[in-house]
Amino acid sequence: MMMKTGCLNRIEARADDITQLAVDAIVNAANQSLLGGGGVDGAIHRAAGPQLLEECRGIGGCPTGEARITKGYRLPARHVIHTVGPVYRGIPRDKELLSACYRNSIELAVRHRLATIAFPAISCGVYGYPIGEACRIAVDTTVRLLENHPSLDKVIFVLFSAGHLKVYQDYLADLK
Repeated sequence: MMMKTGCLNRIEARADDITQLAVDAIVNAANQSLLGGGGVDGAIHRAAGPQLLEECRGIGGCPTGEARITKGYRLPARHVIHTVGPVYRGIPRDKELLSACYRNSIELAVRHRLATIAFPAISCGVYGYPIGEACRIAVDTTVRLLENHPSLDKVIFVLFSAGHLKVYQDYLADLK
């Protein structure tokens, strides 16, 4: 499938601490309970403070591939979009669910009139998704959505390691 790449200037990849970004929303790679966990999920909950956990308790969880939005509380980001990535098993459904995480998060941001959103590498930590494949799914899904949502000014992929950052930078360069 041929993809339009005119919106690539609205996508950025960088190594950073997602909890420090002053954007409209950061995306939390959450577990289904939404009650905090390890990795980026734990870091976001610690940085946002106890009010985030309290709001998440009232949501009642989130199925894999879907997304929910909360306030950002003590974070510089105004909102947190929680999405539950798939545990990697190497089956086609993994790709559908991971793509749905990005699609549902972006659609939620658009519905709430948010202009900037930052994503971690969803499912690439303890859920075991290979970074190269996850990067292609994340970027391709995002590019397709940005074509239809001009209100979204900037999508930032925030990578934890230099190795993961290079995967994203190389793929974005290949698309240009």
